[in-house]
Amino acid sequence: MYIHVEKYGSVHVDIAFGGAFYAFVSAEELSLRCTPDNIQELINAGMLIKNAVINKHVIHHPFEEELSFLYGTIFLAPPLDLKNHSRNVCIFAEGEVDRSPTGTGVSARLALHVDRREISKNQPIIIESIIGTTFSGSVVRTEKYGPYEAVIPIVEGTAFITGKHEFLLDPHDDLRNGFLLR
Repeated sequence: MYIHVEKYGSVHVDIAFGGAFYAFVSAEELSLRCTPDNIQELINAGMLIKNAVINKHVIHHPFEEELSFLYGTIFLAPPLDLKNHSRNVCIFAEGEVDRSPTGTGVSARLALHVDRREISKNQPIIIESIIGTTFSGSVVRTEKYGPYEAVIPIVEGTAFITGKHEFLLDPHDDLRNGFLLR
C-alpha cells in the first residue's frame, strides 16, 4: 500500500506480522542509509511512517486483541557484506533502535518474501543489522491460521551471557517492591 508521510510524500509500505506488526519500507526509496552514522534520520523517518500508518489504518490481529498495534518500522536495504541477503533497521516503540535484525521482524519479513515468491520454503537468508550482526531465517512450512496463510519460521542468531544479577530485598525497605511515577 502507499501512504502519505510528512516530509517524504507517498511511501510504499508493507505491513506484516511475525510476533508483532511492522511497517516495512525501502530505505533506498527514501534516500536513507541504514548505517549507524544515520541513526537520527532513521529514527525520525521511522516514527513519521509509524504515525502515518497508525493514523490511516487499523491494525488488527484476528485472534489476539492485545497484539493489534503497529510496533515499529523496519527499513530494508542492500547488505554491506554481499554474502548476506539484505540489511534492515528496526525503529520500534517510541523511537528505540534494535541493535539486531529483530527476531519478530525477520519472521515477518520471511512471510513477505514467501508471499512474493522471492524465497521458497527451507531457503535460508541472512539479514544484517545496523551494526553488522546477523540473523539467519528460513520458513519451514506454511499452514492455515484461521482463514489466513501463515509461515512457521526459524530465526537463528548468536547471544552471549553478559552478566549475572542478584537482587536483595530488605524487609524494612518501604520501597523494596519498587515504585511507579507515571
